[in-house]
Amino acid sequence: MARDIQLDGAEISVIKCLGIGSGEMEGSVLAEQCADLDFSELMDTVKGLMSVGFVDSDSDSFHNEIEFGKVHFRVNSGYTKDLRDALDQRPEPKQCKRVRRE
Repeated sequence: MARDIQLDGAEISVIKCLGIGSGEMEGSVLAEQCADLDFSELMDTVKGLMSVGFVDSDSDSFHNEIEFGKVHFRVNSGYTKDLRDALDQRPEPKQCKRVRRE
């Protein structure tokens, strides 16, 4: 049974920048790739994703840009399929009500 994950715009941006199937990314590179987000918004979003378990890092304590730039982030591999489904907003095909009888 798939989990129903609801993400806001900033969370979607961070997940896409990190890449679902890719490896680790340094915080400075993440900040460069998510240039459309303010640093404080980026840091709050990453901390929120970490608190839920969607994002892992090698350090949980970062309070400024220098500390954030040294931390390595990655998407939690246990949520990759569910996050892919949450990012892919295609509607599910309707089930046919007809049943073949034998």
